[in-house]
Amino acid sequence: MDISNKIEAILTNSPVPSLAAAAIVEGKIVSVGASGMRKKGAAEKVAVTDKYHIGSCTKSMTAVLAAILVEQGELKWDTTISEVFSDIDVHQGYHDVTLRQLLINTGGVPGDIEAKLWVELWKAKGSPTKQRLQLVSGILSKAPSYRGGTKFEYSNGGFSVAGAMLEKVTNKAYENLLTRILFDPLAMNSAGFRAPASKGFVDQPYGHTKKLFGVKPIEPEPAGDNPAAIAPAGAVHCSVIDFAKYAQFHLGAIEEDLISKESRNILHTAPEGSEYAMGWIVTDRDWAAGRALTHAGSNTMFYTVIWIAPKRRFAAVAMCNYGGKEGFLKCDQMIAHLISRHLK
Repeated sequence: MDISNKIEAILTNSPVPSLAAAAIVEGKIVSVGASGMRKKGAAEKVAVTDKYHIGSCTKSMTAVLAAILVEQGELKWDTTISEVFSDIDVHQGYHDVTLRQLLINTGGVPGDIEAKLWVELWKAKGSPTKQRLQLVSGILSKAPSYRGGTKFEYSNGGFSVAGAMLEKVTNKAYENLLTRILFDPLAMNSAGFRAPASKGFVDQPYGHTKKLFGVKPIEPEPAGDNPAAIAPAGAVHCSVIDFAKYAQFHLGAIEEDLISKESRNILHTAPEGSEYAMGWIVTDRDWAAGRALTHAGSNTMFYTVIWIAPKRRFAAVAMCNYGGKEGFLKCDQMIAHLISRHLK
């Protein structure tokens, strides 16, 4: 079912340039659509095959990658930072922090990356892998924010360290690993990294920010995304169709042999006393008949949200190319419409 007209109506009189959305019912994609413009002030319209940046929704993908590598025997959930990074200076407070703790945001890594380190990462020296090692060294050489396993603190740095651990044990770049091990098996052919458009061309949606006198499109490079060092925390882009495929995967509707059911349960289960699983906020909703999984993502220029209701075998995704509050509101409005339309 094409829902582009509904999306167009939702965007009426809105600063959001474009939005794409999809719904999965009984494990199948039943509604999909897109409407709006790729770039404010340009003529090119979006299509359902266009790519949007998904921000922190990347985190659950990093966790899936970890689960696959754990099943392959490359490392364990309880593999520690010191076991992997034995060749760099790691503060004693991080020695026993595990991969599992990093992926549930209890690894002691601060919520904000130190300003001086952040400035250095923006210089983008070397390959993305080398940039991540720079981030790892910068974070792990200093004392943790708290003792690992004793507190929850949402952390892009923590997920970036986890991604670097996966790189280290496989000797392969995170971007290549995620493409080969997750995107290719799921036929997520649109998936890639950083801002989706080519610099100087309106071949994909541009990200937009709110300015004093309206909405401003941002050139894809160099300012169209955060430093490559934090890619495992939030750098993926893909089409709404491929993001819906990813939702199907988490529903167990496709590629059942990519990970075991046991691993999927680990990914979806928050520790006792917490609402955060591995890249998912776990909550209860009446429309979901109980447990629901959700996450939002934004690199400040795009906004994406995903909801999954395992018991109903339902999921809904919405993506837009505006990082302001209105982007969140329109995506949320679209999700609410899909829930009311498909779940009676």
